[in-house]
Amino acid sequence: MSTVDDLEALAPPAERTGAKFPVTPYASAGAYFSAYADESARAANSVEPTAVARAAAILLEAYTCGATVFSCGNGGSASIANHLQCDHVKNVRKTTDLTPRVMSLSNNVELLTAIANDLAYEEIFTYQLRAQSQPGDVLMAVSSSGRSPNIVRALEWARDHGLRTIALTGFDGGGARDVADVAIHVDGANYGIVEDLHQSIMHALAQFIRQSRMSPAAISSNVF
Repeated sequence: MSTVDDLEALAPPAERTGAKFPVTPYASAGAYFSAYADESARAANSVEPTAVARAAAILLEAYTCGATVFSCGNGGSASIANHLQCDHVKNVRKTTDLTPRVMSLSNNVELLTAIANDLAYEEIFTYQLRAQSQPGDVLMAVSSSGRSPNIVRALEWARDHGLRTIALTGFDGGGARDVADVAIHVDGANYGIVEDLHQSIMHALAQFIRQSRMSPAAISSNVF
């Protein structure tokens, strides 16, 4: 008799929703990569375009009016938050009239460890927001599970103090998906796939905003 895992392993990725991956051993790295790519494509197609559009509108408004966009995340998501600062400060500005103000709350190890050691790890992002943000700013939080207490706490604090909030989530979305003004959710249950797509969404947002402020001729003659 087939088990549930056996049936899920046999079903093509397009027929699974949020399925665990992998659910069975693979004989070769090539076969694993092919399955990984299929599951990535399925998860990418689960992202709601309207959520991406709403996030882009919030970011563009912030970049236009001079508000600060704060990003944060833990582990692999911290690297995405840091990369967001890089691409949204440098690349969005390139060949446009925008001068984005973006700060990653994940990129100062001295400050992070001081807050974690002296206060609590759950406070590492909220403590910084209290000192550096103001109403009208934006918090973009990246969390594969959406359950990290420091992420949920930062989103709650931001919501309660006049910041607009965007969350990139995966798995079931956790509390971050419920708290954020806009949740861009990846329906996937593999950390690598969720993080890959969060990175892609971050890039797509930067590139979309950039091209929205460029002429057709400038777009065709520039590299993105």
